[in-house]
Amino acid sequence: MIKKFNTTITPLQKDRTIHLYLPQGYEDTDERYPVLYMYDGHNLYRDEDATYGKSWGFETFLDQYDKPFIMVGVECDHEGENRLSEYCPYRLPESHFGSLQGYGDVFMEWVVNELKPQIDAQYRTIPFRECTMIGGASMGGLMALYSVIRFNQYFSKAACLSSSITLCMDHLKQEIDRDTVDPDTRVYLSWGSRECRGKSGMAAAYRRHRELAQRLNRHGARTLLNPVSGGRHCEADWEKQIPLFMDYLWRQGD
Repeated sequence: MIKKFNTTITPLQKDRTIHLYLPQGYEDTDERYPVLYMYDGHNLYRDEDATYGKSWGFETFLDQYDKPFIMVGVECDHEGENRLSEYCPYRLPESHFGSLQGYGDVFMEWVVNELKPQIDAQYRTIPFRECTMIGGASMGGLMALYSVIRFNQYFSKAACLSSSITLCMDHLKQEIDRDTVDPDTRVYLSWGSRECRGKSGMAAAYRRHRELAQRLNRHGARTLLNPVSGGRHCEADWEKQIPLFMDYLWRQGD
């Protein structure tokens, strides 16, 4: 079941649509559920809502997955280049995309202090960090990685696909080194070969992801690096990874 409702990101004074998935049979039981928070919520479930006409297909996957979840997809800011600044956790005067204001930290303060309490109050969630994941791709992947580090007291798992980590590698390394990451943390990191410039680009992407993973591992966190042969920067290819990262992040016995 997909529900849509509007909310306001109060610190940015912007209205936003939430795309909420409730598991099958939600209204027939008193069961409580783990929660997945995802960026670019309009791209998650159905092709007709997706920016480029192809979604992740998460509704179909969750309907048949043997572990039920609630998923909270927050739609991005579609105006101009605003998504880039909203999904960047640091102010970057110069970047590949030009100057970025870096509202990601403000956005996430709203998520953990306003949106998450609202979801926990209105729906039957299991609100603890052990049962709360965050995920995204591209700039959303960068934000998911930042969020599981900076807001680790709320999120114990992160799916970070095709993450735009090159924008702020030094910031991310400093964030990890602040020693706020609980050992009970799992992070999935992937990137596709067709997103890179040849073998040298693929090797560089591997080195960057490995360095971040090693820093997380020093805190006891578990990480999975997945360089995807032939992987492209698109929802169709991210959809193929859903079973892998969901099993890795949620199967505690592996």
